[in-house]
Amino acid sequence: MEKVDKKEVFRSVANMEEQLSYFYRELVQLKQRVTELLEENHQLQIENAHLRRRLEQLSEAWEEGKRKGDKHGKKLIDIGEGYDNLARLYQEGFHICHIHYGSIRTEGDCLFCLSFLNKN
Repeated sequence: MEKVDKKEVFRSVANMEEQLSYFYRELVQLKQRVTELLEENHQLQIENAHLRRRLEQLSEAWEEGKRKGDKHGKKLIDIGEGYDNLARLYQEGFHICHIHYGSIRTEGDCLFCLSFLNKN
């Protein structure tokens, strides 16, 4: 019978334990990254849906203006309408400031956006 080196077996088990611990940490990090990516994907889907609806509204307004005989389509934006559109976008949860324009607000009100809205 072959003699078993107890120290070698212990080292081998300790090495496997370290490897399992390393793989577990890697798995936790991977799980966190997948969660972040899923959340980001969800936010982008929401933003995409908002932008598609807005594009559809603008396209409908353009076509309506063309049907009424305006050769350039309906005048889509005047000063009051532009301000109202920005205020509506802000209320829907989007940034309207030059720093984060178009991205979704995730942490409440943005001071840059609010200062822009209050310039009138």
